[in-house]
Amino acid sequence: MLKSHSILVIFLIVTYIDCIGQETDPGPGYQMLMATNPAVSGMEGDGTLRLSYLNFYPGNSYNLHSVYFSYDSYFSALHGGAGFYLSNDYLGGIINDLKGGFSYAYFLQAGKDLFINAGLSASIYHRGFSFEKSVLPDQIDPLGGVSIPSSENLTNSGQTIFDMSAGFLLISGKFLGGFSINHLAEPDLSGTGLQDERLKRKLNLHLSGDFNIQKKNNLKVRPVAFLTAQSRLLSVAAGAVLESNYLSFNAVFIKDNAKNTNIQTGFSLKTGKLNIFYNYRFNMLSGNSLMPFSLLHQTGLAFSLNSVDKKYLNKTIKFPKL
Repeated sequence: MLKSHSILVIFLIVTYIDCIGQETDPGPGYQMLMATNPAVSGMEGDGTLRLSYLNFYPGNSYNLHSVYFSYDSYFSALHGGAGFYLSNDYLGGIINDLKGGFSYAYFLQAGKDLFINAGLSASIYHRGFSFEKSVLPDQIDPLGGVSIPSSENLTNSGQTIFDMSAGFLLISGKFLGGFSINHLAEPDLSGTGLQDERLKRKLNLHLSGDFNIQKKNNLKVRPVAFLTAQSRLLSVAAGAVLESNYLSFNAVFIKDNAKNTNIQTGFSLKTGKLNIFYNYRFNMLSGNSLMPFSLLHQTGLAFSLNSVDKKYLNKTIKFPKL
């Protein structure tokens, strides 16, 4: 019998379904936003450590996981915010993507109630391969068994590239908007030298508002919207977050040009300097019959490590707890 956790063919099918944009994408949210838009670095003022774990297509034995770690803070000597991030995408036990980078954002007050951040990030991206547990098509006999070894000669050597991103953030009154471009140089992660294999530039847009419902309990509703465009992928998302001092709930609808309609819901709990969050995404409609119902589990925490004297800041804002 075939070992389900080591079938390369199934892995390639599943990866194509959700990775038209050439890389793992956690989707809408602010907990991992610094890796996408460097302009948000240090925007919340205090030094914050964030840790996220993502499980893609849970319950299907595809073994697709991602871990994200970051820290950012405001630094008065830099007139802005700075931080670093690390991520590890473990894709089916065959592909492993490691990425680490540094981000900086310059804070500018452009008017009485208008603030602009300009950010830049530099990162190192390494893609490694391990074919030790993989099963290739020529190893499968007609009776469903596996014959070893394969006639294919696959190498485990990886590829390391340098990457850059740029972004902007605008704050006016109760509204926040950001725009960023990733993979400015369209680096060759595959190492083949082919133009079609390069990481295409990725455009990101995110918008949110902040409207009080009950000031006494700090109850507010925060509409959010996201747009991502990369190569053949176009994805839009819209929803809202209902927040209080200690608890928040969110719901976001996601639509893409592959005829997928997804819903992401979640909650966060804040106690002291610690914020714990969880999101679950599922597919409602799809243009692909192989798309699983459960798409993503995400859990993590955000912890405030140090407080910053706010008198040195032009503007701070708490991002929606999503």
